Amino acid sequence: MIHALFRLLLRLLFRVRVEGDTGALNAPRPLIVANHESALDCILLALFLPVKVTVAVSPDDLRHPLLRWLIARLPHVTIEPARPLELKRLVRTIQRGAAVAVFPEGRPTTTGGLMKVYDAPGVIAARCDADIVPVVIEGAVNSRFAGVGGDFPKRWLPRVTLKIQPATKLPEIPPLRGRARRRRLADEVLRILQRSKVAARPRQTLFEAFLSALELHGRKTRIIEDARRTPETYGELLKVSLALGRLTARLANEGEVLGVMMPNVSTTVCLLLGMSAMRRVPAIINYTAGPEAMRAACVAAGVTRIITSRRFVELGRLERAVKALANFEFVYVEDLRRQLTAGDKLWLAGFALWWPRAAVKRGDPGDSAIVLFTSGSEARSKGVVLSHDAVLANMMQMRAVIDFGPNDKYLNALPLYHTYGLIACTLMPLMTGTRLFLYTSPLHYRVIPEIAYTRDCTYIFGTSTFLGHYGRQAHPYDFYRARVVVSGGEKLNAQVAELWADKFGLRIMEGYGATECGPAMALNTPLCYRKGTVGQFLPGLEYRLLPVPGIERGGALHVRSPNLMRGYYFYEQPGVLHPPESELGPGWYNTGDVVGVDEEGFVAILGRVKRFAKIAGEMVSLELVERIAAQASPGYQHAAIIEQVAAGGESTVLFTTDPALDRIHLQKAARELGTQDLAVARRVVHVTELPLLGSGKTDYVKLKTLVEARRQADAP
Repeated sequence: MIHALFRLLLRLLFRVRVEGDTGALNAPRPLIVANHESALDCILLALFLPVKVTVAVSPDDLRHPLLRWLIARLPHVTIEPARPLELKRLVRTIQRGAAVAVFPEGRPTTTGGLMKVYDAPGVIAARCDADIVPVVIEGAVNSRFAGVGGDFPKRWLPRVTLKIQPATKLPEIPPLRGRARRRRLADEVLRILQRSKVAARPRQTLFEAFLSALELHGRKTRIIEDARRTPETYGELLKVSLALGRLTARLANEGEVLGVMMPNVSTTVCLLLGMSAMRRVPAIINYTAGPEAMRAACVAAGVTRIITSRRFVELGRLERAVKALANFEFVYVEDLRRQLTAGDKLWLAGFALWWPRAAVKRGDPGDSAIVLFTSGSEARSKGVVLSHDAVLANMMQMRAVIDFGPNDKYLNALPLYHTYGLIACTLMPLMTGTRLFLYTSPLHYRVIPEIAYTRDCTYIFGTSTFLGHYGRQAHPYDFYRARVVVSGGEKLNAQVAELWADKFGLRIMEGYGATECGPAMALNTPLCYRKGTVGQFLPGLEYRLLPVPGIERGGALHVRSPNLMRGYYFYEQPGVLHPPESELGPGWYNTGDVVGVDEEGFVAILGRVKRFAKIAGEMVSLELVERIAAQASPGYQHAAIIEQVAAGGESTVLFTTDPALDRIHLQKAARELGTQDLAVARRVVHVTELPLLGSGKTDYVKLKTLVEARRQADAP
């Protein structure tokens, strides 16, 4: 009777809902593992799960007098995670077929994300061959019983949801003993929790996710700041987004693609959100790619109108590009603002601002949200169509492995036409209540460290090239508030990582992604880090390695994941969507990368399939050619490409900014690394600087053009 009374009271106060696979709790030996958001969690599991549950609680959960009184009247075991004295009792309970609930983190989160996992739950699961049932608790982190502090939003009575996931077993692990075995079991439990967080994510559109963040954190919360140095609130972003969305809706039908060529400013973010609200699809154009590449991208995506800014065209010196795109209609935001009628203003002020969910038609999370374009570093760009759910799934994958929230501040100078700069560094902080400073260009190497210092930024993003420049130009105290530095878009240079560690005391977290799968497929994190790798694959991502003829180590990476694109737009078939498919079948994507995965799941990128040269019958990775150059000349930049030689063979050419580097130095470095002599570049070309794309990647297309021009000039 008293249990029913408590259950009714909490249901009324916190509107508790139980969703998901309730049948999983009827497994033969159920061990419930849940994320720990608040001291209220143990009571929620004991009262609302549809089976009788014995809850393992920690002393921290018993500090509040009211909760201690409630827990005393529920089936529970007090357990100290670091010294589990009651493990045997819990094992016997599970072996009898009774359900036991544990919190692998041991304590309520203080970051808003998953924290370290103790050994005990994994040991229990392994000892009794338990059926692990993940339960995701949502909403309790915003209650007054939560452990997080600072700027995290707190409510007296937040809505709480328990999401039950299908039962699973611990995977087979190598024959380890002692501490190594316990640590491996804890890692497997952590991965189960991470996958459950991704699987339990809400299905919504980008604009709906933005509204959810606005409702949680409040309209008056300052969330974004750009080069104008004026912080803007969620409410101000909503107002501009709805206005721009209403205006751009007149330019295209629902589902139609509109080109967007805008700088890194808050107006661009509002434009993208407004188009999402009105179900128009922005194709974000790389304005640094050159007129011909821009025209090809627009043709592939079926773009007929391009939204831009006169001031941006003038400051960015893009008049030549606009002139080359004369076949497309340009719409300027300065003109759009003047088209806002009295009726639009009445709709905005009297209705849409107060009831935004009712003011716009509900969208489908599976519909196209954004069109981005591949980098074009090796071939003509393709249009990559990402759905709302794919974008938000990738955000949740990253949130499951690394913590960030209102106490943090992102510094993003990476361009919005790149998946890294758009999704990971701009949209993700807005959707999670994390403050953002948006800067216009990553090339201002002296300015960006100063911004990090004056604006107290805690998350720094860049490519290896950009981070190297920032590190060399910065004062040792410029990144005093930074706690996480993320590198992506290209391979992290070992000298750059060493520079940041020595000068700032910061370890760079290298990630690996692709436009087709969002900014991250794998990521090093403070919880799971290994030098020389790009971390472990993100939760929810399936992968297969297929053998590549001539390459002994690793294999061609094929992936299937909720963050995978809807498909490609090709130049040859404008506006026609081609869903992903590989040798493994529909829904799989061949990344074109050769990778190796060790027994603990850490991923090493060995090179791209297209970046292997066949020399004397052996497959030689251009990544290895560049690594030898970096060993021989660590203070300079290097890039290797394939050159066609007589009789249809292949050779390697190394472009370097080191004027003194030659093959003798390269051969010495190859011996130090213990690599084959074939990996030493056959020819060395000295340049003052390497050509770069706007995203910071090396422009291999331009290097190939230089080599081809020389080959034709030398031809008889």
